Amino acid sequence: MSAAPPSDPSDGPDPPSVPGDLGRRVARRRKDLGLSVDEVASRAGMHPSYLAYVESNSVARPSEATCIRLAGALATTVPWLRGGTVDRPVGAGASAGGIPELHVLDPDESLRHLDGGGIGRAVFDDDDGPVALPVNYKMVDGALVFRTGDGTIATALRAGHPLSVEVDHLDEVQGEGWSVLVRGTATEVTDPGRLAELADLHIEPWADGDRHTVVVLEPATVTGRRIVRRH
Repeated sequence: MSAAPPSDPSDGPDPPSVPGDLGRRVARRRKDLGLSVDEVASRAGMHPSYLAYVESNSVARPSEATCIRLAGALATTVPWLRGGTVDRPVGAGASAGGIPELHVLDPDESLRHLDGGGIGRAVFDDDDGPVALPVNYKMVDGALVFRTGDGTIATALRAGHPLSVEVDHLDEVQGEGWSVLVRGTATEVTDPGRLAELADLHIEPWADGDRHTVVVLEPATVTGRRIVRRH
């Protein structure tokens, strides 16, 4: 009979197996670093089954000391693990130290960062000047596909205004990140068959409302940059 996960003094009663915010952040950070549960548990001085318990249970409440050890093992901070930085502008934290180095990415490297989809910014001009609005996107056969409402983006697109999409990621703790800009020809999809195909992608915008306008951006130029820190 296997032993129960080692407990933490401040844990509550046994919760359902649904990861909470802290657990999701721990798991996400661990996977971003390419570490296994055993490796992080060893670094943090805890039993692997307890770490798995924290990652997979919604109301697990590790003690302050445990959070400090976890943050150290994951090269991050306790406020980040607890979600205390979610309302702060990206990049507003303390300097990560080290010497920043800027690397220019080639088009293939840049596109690889976009695999799997995510959130980017549609950049275009309207009658009042430049605008950048967030969109959820996925990559399909080398093209960037996103859904939007029948509003500002659709109006600019139908008026023939050029449109680009910028996607970025910042690791505030490490002081590293990347940015990719896709420029090309954006078109609204109106063919019912093509719309049915793209519907299978399940591109789900975060914002509510009617967002059934599907846009395909065929890249003409793709540029990217990455910042790393040398310590």
